[in-house]
Parts: sequence; structure tokens; C-alpha cells
Amino acid sequence: MDEQHATAPKDHEQHESIATSMSKYLNFPTMPHHPTKAELLAAANGFWERFKVRFKWVSIRSMRPWNIDEWGAFVSWFMLGHIVWILVGTTTFFSLLIFSINTVFAQETLARWVGDYLTQSAGVTVVFESAIVPKWKNGVIAFRNVFISRRPGQIESSVSKGSSDAAAVAAVAAAGRQAPHNVATPEDDGNYTQFDVTIANVNVTLSFLNWWNGKGLLKDVEVNGVRGVVDRTSVRWPQQQVDPLSYRHKHQPGDFEIESFKLEDLLLTIRQPDGFRPFSVSIYSCELPRLRKQWLFYDFLSASHMSGSFDGSLFTIHPRQVHGTVSSRYQGVMMGLEESKSWKKFNRLRIDGLKIDHLNRGVEGPFGWIYEGNVDIVADVMFPEDMDDSITKVVTDFYDQLEGTVMAHRYRFLPRAPAPESHAESERSTSDKKAQKQANETEQDKRLVIVDLRIHLNDVKAAVPLFTRDLSYVNQALVRPIVAYINAKKTYIPISSRIIKPLSDFDGSWTVFDCGLLDDASAETYEAFAKDVEDQQSRVRRFRKVGFWTLSLAIHALFMGMAGNVV
Repeated sequence: MDEQHATAPKDHEQHESIATSMSKYLNFPTMPHHPTKAELLAAANGFWERFKVRFKWVSIRSMRPWNIDEWGAFVSWFMLGHIVWILVGTTTFFSLLIFSINTVFAQETLARWVGDYLTQSAGVTVVFESAIVPKWKNGVIAFRNVFISRRPGQIESSVSKGSSDAAAVAAVAAAGRQAPHNVATPEDDGNYTQFDVTIANVNVTLSFLNWWNGKGLLKDVEVNGVRGVVDRTSVRWPQQQVDPLSYRHKHQPGDFEIESFKLEDLLLTIRQPDGFRPFSVSIYSCELPRLRKQWLFYDFLSASHMSGSFDGSLFTIHPRQVHGTVSSRYQGVMMGLEESKSWKKFNRLRIDGLKIDHLNRGVEGPFGWIYEGNVDIVADVMFPEDMDDSITKVVTDFYDQLEGTVMAHRYRFLPRAPAPESHAESERSTSDKKAQKQANETEQDKRLVIVDLRIHLNDVKAAVPLFTRDLSYVNQALVRPIVAYINAKKTYIPISSRIIKPLSDFDGSWTVFDCGLLDDASAETYEAFAKDVEDQQSRVRRFRKVGFWTLSLAIHALFMGMAGNVV
């Protein structure tokens, strides 16, 4: 036993000496013990040190400093994650951003940023009474009690946070302090529509992809509770005749193209120039599948549904319904349209009891001759299909352009042909390009908007105009007969007509005036009146001829009877 205990330490010393000698021979340092996660957490003091240990253990499984590759990977992951977040959930990203900076000290700054973006320095004052609040449940950003004002002197947008009532009082006071004839300045002459509007609730959804494509940041908008005054008394028209199409809006990059727009509970007071009486406009409910700044009036005409009142006259816009069919394609066939596939939808606009003074101000033709009464309007509007912007269309166009480029340069690396043939080839290529351009323009001009208009004039009175302009469609010899016809049948006069307009007339139009629809309606009304007057005159001539023939026949019979009695 003693010999065994004596030999064990000797073997151990021999073993250690061998390991030590080998490590010294190979120059390998003695490897230290790597601490575990539990040991690091036990050695840490405080919350932040434990958080640092956990974060580094998850990322690199060690407590050593990060190297440059790990920093680059972390920054790349962080940036890529935020880019995906912005693309997929733009509203959520901005909601979190607003929530993080929407403190007591940052509310005014945030309101100024948002207001400056929305107004884009257009001379509009925006006041936010309450903070901008992200609504996580609905996925929208909410604005509460927003006051918007546009008055002379507001060259740049002014955004602040405060009470909307106080802002409205201040705007009215500022407008009252201005002299009516001294407001015109070279920078701001006041010749535009002015307004003071208060909005109770505005919910918006943002889209980074829309902004990247130049369509604005707004994707979905819901507006509720609009009150205010729209003042157009300062608008002055030029003395010379102006083409309505010249007032159309010019497209600019960044003009909004909202994919869904909803409006409820709107009540505005409208003040028109030239001493016209103030009247109110209400919209009870409105839903648009899209709302584009460049096609504002066109998109309102193609609304999914809209109901409201205009100066006490109820109006509605809704899809047209026909017994026996629910498809727009078959409705087009029933209305006599051959190419039924080229129509997107059919809407009906109806307004009852509209006062005639809204139609006869500044309008030449029959509407301008009528000075009393009201009118019922029913318009069936047919909207064409949108241009094919699908990926198949894009790929097809790209292939056609590529093929045209290849065909145009196919002789580039070949021996040149004689001069007359090359000249003929260039002329042929130029003519092909012109033909293709004309074909594209013709395809655009083929898209038409058709309006079947039915007008019922009720209790109207007309007068012969003292001065008539040389309108192309007015026959001066028929002015007095038309006025006499209106006054003779003033109780109820039905008029039916069809207006066909190219879609390009609605590009940039915001009202019924600048798209030329009101002038076209007046011209079609004149044609209907002229046809009715001519029919009435021909009917009178027929009655006179029949009456004269009957009278001559009776006189002839009388003379024959008298001659028989004499004989």
C-alpha cells in the first residue's frame, strides 16, 4: 500500500511534466475557462448590465466587443427592417413615430410639421385643437377639431395648436379689418375662393408606395363633421370671353390620389359674387372608390353613393338600376351602346327642385333667358373603362418598344445600303412612328363620357334677352318663338338630350363649369327647344292647312247645295 501511494504522485508529476513540456514545445498558452451565461448574470450588477449581458449573449454568445463585421450586419438588419416596416406598414410606422414625440412640449412642433406637409405653403392656416393621436385598433392616424382658413395675407402656411373657436374668431376679425378695395396686392390680390372650415374628425391612412410613385402620402381618408363658410364674394371674372377649359388644374408631382374617401355630416354656407344670396350645401353621406386631385369632379360623379342637399334641393348619386339586369355590360346593350365592354359603370345623378337662378347666372342660351322657376334634373352618366395598367400591358409595351428598337438598328452593323434605299427606309421609319403616335392619341380620344340628360322645367318664366352674344348654336330668329313657347307651357316642360364628351375634358376639371358640361347642357337644351318650337310651328301650319281645306270643302258643298236649290 505504501509503495502504491508513493508511486502515484510520481506518475502525476511525470504526466504534468509531459503536458507542460509539450505546451512549451508547441508554444500553446493555457486556454482560460469561458464563463457561462449564468456566471455572467451572477457577476452583473444592476438592470442595464444584465440587459447588456442578455443582449450580447443572444447576438454573439460572448462579452467581447463587437467587430466591424458584426456592426455592419447589425446596421444592415436595422435599416432593412425599417425599410420593410415603412413599405408594409406606413401608417403603423408613423403612428409609433407620432406616439414617441407627441409629448406636451412636442405637440406644437408635430402639428407644424404635419400641417406644413398637408398645405404645402398654399396660404392656408391650420389649427389643431387637440393632439394628433394614432388609433392602434383601427390602424389610422386621427386629427381632432381641425380649423382650416384661407384668407388674404396668408402668403405662407401657418400651423399652430390651439382652440378652433378662437381661430375662427380671429380669422373673421382679420377679414373685417381689411378694406374691401385695398386688399389687392401684387403678391396676393384675393381673387380666389376664401374659406373658414372646422372639421371635427379626420382619420387618415398613409402609404409610402403612393408617395414614392408621386401620388401623395395619403391612402385612405375619412372626414366627419365639417362646418364653415366658403366665401367667393372676392372672385372677379375677366371682361372678355374666357374658355372654361383654361381654368383646369395642371398636374404636378405629388398631387394626391386617395384610394378610398369617405365624408359624412358636411354643412357649408356658400357666398357667391355679384350680390347673390347666400345658400347652404349639405352632404349627409359620401363614399368614393378613389379621389384624385387631377380628376376631382370626375371622381365625385363616379361616387359609389352620395346624398345631400344644394340650397334646399335634395340630390343623390348612386349606381343606375335597371329591371332585369344587374351588370353594367347589359345596361350598355339596353341603352343602345354597341361596345358594351368599354363601359366601367353607370351612375345616376338626381336633383329635385333646383332653383333656376343657379343655372342662369353667367350662362348664355335658354337657361339665361329663364328668370323664374325651378328644375328637376336626372342624368345617367356612363363612365368608360380605365386604361389597362396591368403588368401584362406593361410587359407587352416594353416588348413592342424593344422590338421596334431592334428593327430600327438592325442595319447598324451591316454594310450600308445605297443612299436612296436608306433614305426610303428612314422615311418609312418616321412614318411608322407618326402612325403609332396618332394611333395612341386616337385610342385616348376614343374614351368618351356619355350623359343622358332629362330636365323638367316647372313653373318657369322667360324673357327675351336685351343683348345676345353671337353663340354658334343660337338662331336669332328662334329666340322669340322659344321664349313664347316657354311662357305658353310654363307649368311643365320636359326636355331630353344626350351629351357626349371626351374623357380628356375632365382632366384637371374641378367644377361643372371648367369641364364645359354646363355650356354643353345649355346648347343641348336650346336644340331641344328649337325642335319643339319647329314641331309646334309645323303642327300649327298643318292645322291651318287642314282647317282651310275643311272650310273650302264646306263652302264648296254649300254652294253646290244652293245651286241645286236654284235649279
